[in-house]
Amino acid sequence: FALHSPTSIEKHCSSLRRPSYRPQCQSTASRAKSDDSGKETTRRDKITDNEVFDIIRNIQDPEHPLTLEQLNVVRLELVEVADLAGCEDDVSNDVGNANGGGRKRRRFSTVNVQFTPTIPHCSMATLIGLSLRVKLFRSLPPRFKVIVQIEPGTHVSEHAVNKQLADKERVRAALENEHLLGVVNRCISGGMQLQ
Repeated sequence: FALHSPTSIEKHCSSLRRPSYRPQCQSTASRAKSDDSGKETTRRDKITDNEVFDIIRNIQDPEHPLTLEQLNVVRLELVEVADLAGCEDDVSNDVGNANGGGRKRRRFSTVNVQFTPTIPHCSMATLIGLSLRVKLFRSLPPRFKVIVQIEPGTHVSEHAVNKQLADKERVRAALENEHLLGVVNRCISGGMQLQ
C-alpha cells in the first residue's frame, strides 16, 4: 500500500485546488466587474429601509410586554438608509483644493432611525434609544454609521436624550454597567423570540 505525498498528488491531479480563505467583499449574488479603466470593481446588495425596520421592529419595550412596533414607537417611515456603493470605506478627495492634493475624507453609509416615545415624559426613552442603537450596531455591517434620535417634538427632554445617544463615550459607559446591559439584552432578545 503506497502513500503519496501532497506534491505528487497535485502533479497527478491537475484539477486539485486549495481553498482560498481570503474573505470576499461581494455577496454571492453579485459578481466582480471591470469598468472602462480596466479596474475590477465589486458590487454588493444594498441594505434597504425595510431590512433595517425588520431588524428593530421586534425589540421589546423595557416596561411593557409589547414590541416597539406594536406600541408605534418605531415606524417604517422614520427609518432612513443611505448605503453607499463600493466595498471599502469610500474615500473621496476634498473639493477645497484645486490641484487635486486635497485632504482625503471618509464617507460612510448611514442608518438614521427616529423613534416616538409612548408619552412625552417617557422615562425609558434613553433606554429604548440605547436598545435600538445596540441592536443596529450588532446587526449591521461595520460600514454603517448609526444615528438614533427621538422624533422632533415628541418628548420633553428630546435634546438631552439625543445628545446622550449621539455620544459614543456615554453609550460605551452605559454598556459597561452590567445591570443596564442586562436590560438592553433582555429587550433585544425578547424581540428575537417573537420573530
